[in-house]
Amino acid sequence: MIPDNLPAPAAADWDFPRSALGVALLVRHAVRAGLAPEAALAGTGLAVDHLEAPGAVVTAAQELRVVRTLQRHRPGSGAEVGASYDASTFGVLGLALLSSRTVRDAVEVALRYVDLSHAFAIPRAGLVDGRLVVDLDGSGLPADVRAFLLARDATAVDTVLASLVPGGVGARLSLGADRARLEVDAAELDRPLARPTGRAAAQVDRLAEQLCLQAVARRRERTGVAQEVRVLITQRLAAGAPMPEVASALGLSERTLRRRLGAAGTTYRELLEEVRALLAAELLGAGLPVAEVARRLGYAETAALTHAHRRWAGGPPSSARREHPAFTQRSPRPHLQAPSRTT
Repeated sequence: MIPDNLPAPAAADWDFPRSALGVALLVRHAVRAGLAPEAALAGTGLAVDHLEAPGAVVTAAQELRVVRTLQRHRPGSGAEVGASYDASTFGVLGLALLSSRTVRDAVEVALRYVDLSHAFAIPRAGLVDGRLVVDLDGSGLPADVRAFLLARDATAVDTVLASLVPGGVGARLSLGADRARLEVDAAELDRPLARPTGRAAAQVDRLAEQLCLQAVARRRERTGVAQEVRVLITQRLAAGAPMPEVASALGLSERTLRRRLGAAGTTYRELLEEVRALLAAELLGAGLPVAEVARRLGYAETAALTHAHRRWAGGPPSSARREHPAFTQRSPRPHLQAPSRTT
C-alpha cells in the first residue's frame, strides 16, 4: 500500500555546493559543440583535472558559469543535456537510488538528499488522485538560463526515473516557460528495482545510506559564504589555498571576506583546517601515502601533516586507516580543536 505522503526536498533553493560530476557532463556537451574544455570552464577558476578528482565539489555559481557558456554556444540544449543523465551522474546519490527496493523508495531518497544532486529547479513530489506528481518550479532561476536549467532538470528526472525499471514508468512530462511537471501512475511506485538480494542487498543499503548521511552532513554544516569558501579552498588546496586568491574568486577583498566570515562565526584559518582535516581522513583512509596526502593538502613537509593530524585526531596519520569510516561505524568527521581566531 502506498502512503499518501512523500518527504519534502532537503533543499529549499539551488544555492548549495554540488558534485563536480555535473560540471564534467556539461563540459562534455560543450566539447561536442566545438569548445575546448578549458574554454568551457573559463571564468570558473576550475581546472579539467579537478572535475575528475574523487569527491570533487563545485559551487552553484561555478556550475552556472559553465551553463551560461554552453547556452551561448549551443542554445536550447538543456533537454539534450538532461537526457544524457543516468544514476551514475549523481555519484553517491546514484548508488542510493540504484540500491532502493522500489521506485517509491528511490523517489524518497532523491528528495531527502536532493542537495547531493545537480538540480537548480528543485523537484517537489506528492500523490494526487492516484498519480505521483513531480513539480519543478523554475521561476526563481536566473532569467538568462531559466529555460535551459528547467528543461535539463525536468528531463533528467524523467530520464533517471525511467531507467530504474525495465520499460520505464510511463511518465508524462509537460514543460512550460517557468514550470515543469511529471505525472506517473501511483501503481508504478510499487515496482521493485533490479537489485542484489539477501545479505548483499542489506550491505548495499547500509553503505548507500551511510555515504549519503556523511556527504550531506559535511555540506550542510556550513552555509552561505563559509560554505563557498570551503569549496574554493578545496579546489586550491594543493597550492596552499591562499586567502587572497579565494577572496578574489568571490569578488571580495580580503578585509571584506574576513568580516563576512566573522559574522558567520568562523575564520579563514578555521575553514582551511576543517577542509584539510576532512580530506586527510578520506585520503589516508583510501590508502594514499602520507607524503602524497601532505602534498595534496598543501603542506610543504610531511612533518607538518603529522603535527596537524595529531591536533585534529589525537594520533598520527597512520591511525586514520584504522579509524576510517570505510572500516568502522564511527563518524567520519575528525574532532577539531578550533585554532585561535585571527583578524
